[in-house]
Amino acid sequence: MRRRLVPTALALAGALALAGCGGSDSGSDSGKPDLSAGSAYMPQPVSDDMAAGFLTVTNKGGADDELTSVTSDIAGQVTVHETVDGAMQEVKSLKIPAGGRLELKSGGDHLMFEQLKSKPKQGQTVSVELHFAHSGPMKVDMPVKPATYMPKTGH
Repeated sequence: MRRRLVPTALALAGALALAGCGGSDSGSDSGKPDLSAGSAYMPQPVSDDMAAGFLTVTNKGGADDELTSVTSDIAGQVTVHETVDGAMQEVKSLKIPAGGRLELKSGGDHLMFEQLKSKPKQGQTVSVELHFAHSGPMKVDMPVKPATYMPKTGH
């Protein structure tokens, strides 16, 4: 049995090595970010003029990117905040590492919708557009959840 395993292992190793040499024909350029967004939601605001938003941006590409701004029709402005040692502060951008993710979650980094034009209600959907340093803009729909909503994924 051992004699059959050696050629099979060598053939598998050769196939894996060739798969790694796919070059530009493989359909993805590992030297660029490849972003997607998910787990988006907004807790129903308790304030008349401010709300928070949460989501995860995943980067399957081979280069870093940054979330630089967010726009939405429901707010005068949407700002990006990071939380350090329990203190929230507005930042110009948040890094999305190559092969990694940016998690905007309750108690951590998040979006702040300021100067609300209308107060979103549970069951509605808020549309946002994410802007990045190196990738094109991305539209994301955020369902409005109960004010006390805590997703099972920890966002």
